[in-house]
Amino acid sequence: MARYAIGDVQGCHDELEALLSAIDFDPALDQIWLTGDLVNRGPKSLATLRTLKALGPAVIAVLGNHDLHLLAVAEGISRTKHRDTFRDVLEAPDRGELLSWLRHLPLMVAQEGWHLVHAGLPPQWSTEHALHLAKEVETVLQGPSYEDFLWHMYGDQPDMWDEDLKGFDRLRFITNCLTRLRFCSPEGRILLKEKGEPHPHRKDLIPWFIHPDRQSQNQWILFGHWSTLGFHQSHQTICLDTGCLWGGSLTALHLDGSFETTSIGCLKGAYQSPDLSD
Repeated sequence: MARYAIGDVQGCHDELEALLSAIDFDPALDQIWLTGDLVNRGPKSLATLRTLKALGPAVIAVLGNHDLHLLAVAEGISRTKHRDTFRDVLEAPDRGELLSWLRHLPLMVAQEGWHLVHAGLPPQWSTEHALHLAKEVETVLQGPSYEDFLWHMYGDQPDMWDEDLKGFDRLRFITNCLTRLRFCSPEGRILLKEKGEPHPHRKDLIPWFIHPDRQSQNQWILFGHWSTLGFHQSHQTICLDTGCLWGGSLTALHLDGSFETTSIGCLKGAYQSPDLSD
């Protein structure tokens, strides 16, 4: 079995199909790991969800912030934004099945020494602790009262981990880290409003994966979410978001020994102009 990790698809279905062909992906034998943000901003969110759902156990994927945004819009909890491109999902006859499949995806996965997450981990969490915390959110999101969680999901506070956090504050902080995090302060606060490239001379703005107090060091972590960072390997973390929808590429990393990458450039040049929004 060959395993590949693929960065944020964001509805770039044609590029996904081309990438799977380029790596000779066989769903009966191989497995793809996806860093989340399966939908939105690219042109074919519906086709992307249908393709990935149909692949069954050959797909391991985590939720990203755009996936959660789609779920919130579908429930009437959030409004669509001017750059959103998932109306095809909302109007599809199989909408219910697809959204249920999406809602039951995990926020973090660990297998055979690899950890998969959309955004990042705050410095206070080990990977083992992060998996337990992710499960807290997954249990609520996959349960009968998931709409209550979606109503309380939005917001940038609290911004500092405390084991005594409870209720929606606790769930919101966990979700923000796993689906939105890029930078931390030296004391370990999550800085969600900072969305550009790392600043080598900003001591107050530390990429989460190089924070000196990070408890998840010495563990391999695969993540996406950070297209301005691009493909980046550092401190046993690998970013796979190479910004296909902005005119970049969709990238697959071979996880079994070789660490070879295969990329497919955006087939239309670009689907949207770059911005620094989530």
